[in-house]
Amino acid sequence: MDFEYSDKVNDLLTRVKAFMDENIYPNEELFHEQVNAERWVTPAILEELKVKAKAEGLWNFFLPLAYGEYTGGLTNLEYAPLAEEMGKVAWASEVFNCAAPDTGNMEVLAKYGNPEQKKQWLEPLLAGKIRSAFAMTEPEVASSDATNVETSIVRDGDEYVINGRKFYISGACRKSCEIMIVMGKTDPENPNRHMQQSQVLVPMKTPGVTVVRPMQVFGYDDAPEGHAEVIFKDVRVPVSNIILGEGRGFEVAQGRLGPGRIHHCMRSVGAAQRALELMCKRANSRVVFGKLLIANQSVREDIAKSVCQIEQCRLMTLKAAQKMDTAGNKEAKDLIAMIKIVAPNMALDVLDRAIQMHGAAGVSQDFFLAHMYAGQRTLRLADGPDQVHMMQLGRNVARSFE
Repeated sequence: MDFEYSDKVNDLLTRVKAFMDENIYPNEELFHEQVNAERWVTPAILEELKVKAKAEGLWNFFLPLAYGEYTGGLTNLEYAPLAEEMGKVAWASEVFNCAAPDTGNMEVLAKYGNPEQKKQWLEPLLAGKIRSAFAMTEPEVASSDATNVETSIVRDGDEYVINGRKFYISGACRKSCEIMIVMGKTDPENPNRHMQQSQVLVPMKTPGVTVVRPMQVFGYDDAPEGHAEVIFKDVRVPVSNIILGEGRGFEVAQGRLGPGRIHHCMRSVGAAQRALELMCKRANSRVVFGKLLIANQSVREDIAKSVCQIEQCRLMTLKAAQKMDTAGNKEAKDLIAMIKIVAPNMALDVLDRAIQMHGAAGVSQDFFLAHMYAGQRTLRLADGPDQVHMMQLGRNVARSFE
């Protein structure tokens, strides 16, 4: 098992690191200033950097080779170190057009969309001209089981009529969000619970779509992206907006979530790695009780534990990515579950140590640590709670010894 990066990947990684050093880290404060000036508008600095990254060919890395004419030209294994580097700044992935939820939506459209859907929505997304959202989670049901969703999608002639309530719909607050993929039930009485759901494309400006409010995550609204509560009241879209066909929604969701889960884990490794770097800088410069922090045994142990956890998680992520590339997402499902369980918890451990080492400043807005901690805690729920992954992984492992 060889995880050495190819010359192509090493070249891209060098270029991404240089771009981060020259353009992203120096503009973190400006990004937040511009967001605070206008919450739900893409900051000007972000738009400027996207143009620059695209011109340098640092664009759409996430889309696998297997997706035909729409491709970023990288395997999952090749993409992993690039995603890790982008994960060191919460908004960096968007600069390279590799940010969720757009990545998952683009994968869905590339894999399952018809030619008209690709032309109207996929191509502008690939070009970075618009943003999108994925509407599945609902407040009234346990959405960790996707078969529970209650939003109704009823056919009326040549249209579907959609009624329901969603929340934590990432991206839907942003003014540049133009399209949502909405999951609901077209056949609620089907005895096969996995054939009741469908996914349809719903433009944000469709009458009856109401963004009620931005949901907060530990007090953060995550502007300009945001996580919206959305009401659908007698929303009508053409039948041609169905993705893949009626009753295929669960299938589409599973196809979407596999790559998305591992992308999140790659970025979690990056977030933890940056926290470790901050931790080391703090330990080497902060004087407490007359000596540097690094002189304390407990500080050295925290650093040692962190670097071990990060490397373990990095290797597991690379193994899962390689399995996806060589055997397919279905065969890699157990490894994807493992890394989805491990990565957010690892990042939380490392971030917590870094926060502690920074004292009061660690929980302030002066460092990225507190906000990143909130994001990583959310990942224990996003794309399936870790308890669900543990439940399924434990079942699968036990079956192998029957």
